[in-house]
Amino acid sequence: MNPVEWYRNKRIVITGGLGFIGSTLAHRLVGYGARVRVVDAALAGSGANPLNIRGIESAIELWRADLREHDVIETMLVDQDVLFNLAAQAGHLASMEDPETDLTINATCQLRIVEACHRLNPTLKIVHTATRQMYGRTHELPIDEDHAINPIDYNGVSKRAGELYLLVGHRAHGLRVTSLRLTNTYGPRMHCRDARQHFLGDWVRRVLTDQPILVFGNGSQIRDFNYVDDVVAALLSAAAEPSTDGRVYNLGSDEPISLTDLAHTLTAVYGRGRIEYTRFPPDRERIDIGDYHGDFTRIHAALAWAPTTSLRTGLASTLAFVNQQREGYL
Repeated sequence: MNPVEWYRNKRIVITGGLGFIGSTLAHRLVGYGARVRVVDAALAGSGANPLNIRGIESAIELWRADLREHDVIETMLVDQDVLFNLAAQAGHLASMEDPETDLTINATCQLRIVEACHRLNPTLKIVHTATRQMYGRTHELPIDEDHAINPIDYNGVSKRAGELYLLVGHRAHGLRVTSLRLTNTYGPRMHCRDARQHFLGDWVRRVLTDQPILVFGNGSQIRDFNYVDDVVAALLSAAAEPSTDGRVYNLGSDEPISLTDLAHTLTAVYGRGRIEYTRFPPDRERIDIGDYHGDFTRIHAALAWAPTTSLRTGLASTLAFVNQQREGYL
């Protein structure tokens, strides 16, 4: 599949398109000649950043709209070819503090998308972004898509419910749905002002502002990371391939790493930095998943997808971008 040819003049909606994944996807699609509509409520603390679409403002249609508002979903989907469904409440602590908002955004809005597509645009291709958080605390690594679903925070519950609504839409109505279960995504344009969206963004901020990286516990927890360009490649391939309809896929990495080693790698790439170990805050410890490493065998078999950006290369690009754009990202 030649993505430039496939996406040229396609009508694309990206919800959550002011976030760092959605905006990176928008930049790529504009380059491919797609007709891109970015929809984002730009809620406080969401990671939405108008600077993320700098350079493509005139090439996209920007809707400042909340999917919870009446008729937004119905209106945005009419006559569109692909929906990249990235809008979500992603904060794990936020889900515990305000579970009803978390449920409405991550689950109820997905049901409304299913119903709107069924009535108004049943041929629309939907690529949904789910989360590894729905697996909860895991027992065997790496984790494949058949692993038990046992979330330990409300965010994992709501994201799984939203995914299920979409998959039932496929089974009951024939909607064209693919769900990608993301692991830790990082890269240029990521939210770095605090740790509510992503601890690695907070680490990047701390390194660049001469503050110590705070590692909770002993730092032995295993995680995997995908550079944003690799995630975008998976999204684009999933949308264009009909055989992915009704399927779920893990993303993942062949470079699982402990948090201690990640902290040392980050400081080594930047050339300086300090690391401090500290006790887990109780609210975070209660919902920490422990070790996680995703098995991406299924998506590799279906789409020949595999991450191509090494962790060191990706961290270097991230640090360079955020350092250059400090005013907008720190």
